[in-house]
Amino acid sequence: MSLWQRFTMIFRSKANAALDRAEDPRQTLDYSYQRQLELLSKVRRGVADVATSRKRVELQINQLEQQQAKLQSQAQKALDMGREDLAREALTRKSALTSQINDLKVQHANLQGEEEKLTLAQQRLNAKIESFRTRKETIKANYTAAEAQTKINEALSGIGEEMGDVGMAIQRAEDKTASMQARAGAIDELLASGALDDMSNPGGQDDIARELESMSSQADVEAELAALKGGGAAPQAIDAPAAEGDILRAEGQKVEESNGGQA
Repeated sequence: MSLWQRFTMIFRSKANAALDRAEDPRQTLDYSYQRQLELLSKVRRGVADVATSRKRVELQINQLEQQQAKLQSQAQKALDMGREDLAREALTRKSALTSQINDLKVQHANLQGEEEKLTLAQQRLNAKIESFRTRKETIKANYTAAEAQTKINEALSGIGEEMGDVGMAIQRAEDKTASMQARAGAIDELLASGALDDMSNPGGQDDIARELESMSSQADVEAELAALKGGGAAPQAIDAPAAEGDILRAEGQKVEESNGGQA
């Protein structure tokens, strides 16, 4: 197959596909029905024309027959008056009319036969067109129903795909929520166990460290107060918390030294 033949085949296939998409069978059927009605109208006009010609021939035959009757009467009157020559002329003319009448009758018979044929063809064509009209309306109704069903199915298919996407989004949201809930629960457990420092506690100190610091501060205050009472210099702040017994012994020693100095 040559390149041109392949190109022609591809072009025709695409053209046919485009025509199939653009073609509406209902419009095609209506157009075909309209063409058949036009053909029926032409047949009816043909029947009417033949019938008109037949009627015209009948009128001509009637007129000639009336002339024949008139010539017959004239011939009889001429003989009664002794004018045989006039009677012979009248009969001659009557004979010529007879030939014309016979020709017209033959033509009339032909027209009548043609009219009968066309009338029969008109009746058959009319029956076929009526049958086609009934079938056309049935096909159109079925096509319309199928088209509506197709649109409904396509809409339902689109809704199904969309609901599938929504279901996946809901599943992702549920999974993320469950993950966040699990993480929050784990953090609460770590805070309760002390594994994590509570961010609300400045300095990150626990309750034991705070208690020791408070005791150390109280010891420093008592030592400074004792020094003020003894008139001595204020002691330096201790770095580490002391036991309660050591603090009391230190305070007693300072008091004794103060008393000894006065004595």
